[in-house]
Amino acid sequence: MTTIKQVAELAGVSQATVSRVMSGSSPVNEATQKRVEEAIRTLDYQPNAFARSLASNRSSSVGLVISYLAGGMLGRLMTRIEQHLRQHNISLLIAVGHANVEQEREAIAFLRSRRCDALIVQVDGLADSELRTLARQTPTVVVNREVPDIEQQCVFSNDFHGGFLATQHLLAQGHRHIVCISGPLAQQDARRRMEGYQTAMRNAGQAENIHIIEGNFTEAAGRHAVFQWQQEGAPYTAIVASSDDTALGAISALTELERRIPDDVSIVGYDDERYSRHLAGGLTTIHAPAEEMGDAVATLARQLIEGDTEKATVCFTPYLVERATVRALE
Repeated sequence: MTTIKQVAELAGVSQATVSRVMSGSSPVNEATQKRVEEAIRTLDYQPNAFARSLASNRSSSVGLVISYLAGGMLGRLMTRIEQHLRQHNISLLIAVGHANVEQEREAIAFLRSRRCDALIVQVDGLADSELRTLARQTPTVVVNREVPDIEQQCVFSNDFHGGFLATQHLLAQGHRHIVCISGPLAQQDARRRMEGYQTAMRNAGQAENIHIIEGNFTEAAGRHAVFQWQQEGAPYTAIVASSDDTALGAISALTELERRIPDDVSIVGYDDERYSRHLAGGLTTIHAPAEEMGDAVATLARQLIEGDTEKATVCFTPYLVERATVRALE
């Protein structure tokens, strides 16, 4: 493997001069620069990435801490972030926090030890205060969460509006007995979707019909909630699900109970996953703009690396996609 010492000897310069040419950190006269560049080409020198980062004080990498290496919205978000950064010659390093405080801290420490130029964090366990401290220490973008005092470094969706829209749509179709299967209420996005449901119900004079079963965004949570509500025996004609996966589980359980969708029970999901247009003739759902958020996250990370102070809070507005799982009551 060619070394920087060999390049310097061929070009007739010092190793420090070779480093300056590669990093562009200080001016080198034109003739010297040409000799160094020619030596690099002749020897096919591939500088060590770590050495290159020491010379430029940049690693050309961004670290991402994410709750789960799963498909769905998080998968779409990760894909778009990676694609965007790659177009700008920036590598993405990924660590998983598993929605656990200690594992999230370990993931952040790991990525910082790799000299990432910026961090992107989609975390559920860390307190706002820790994220504010991190943002002071390292260029940091917070995803899917609004943190007071660092809102301009946050990219998120208006989940309250999404939960409100889903519930309002069912109310407009004549439904009054509407059950909400929420996500984990310790998480801001799940809590705000649930609050949107509550507000829509109260605005319609249906406060006494507010029913919430806490889940965790999974298919299993949807199944469990339906069977639990069936045992309680309370009437319901519609379900607001916290995710499309949860809606899928609810539909599976309802089918086992021989309840037809949407004839017996209407259902609205959340996220607008790719499969949702094919589910039960098409799942009525709330579209979460994962790809657009991914681009915004990557753009903001690059701005922070460059010290761009012209940042703004990035909040996306979800919208309702009407398909075949909701019917109007007569």
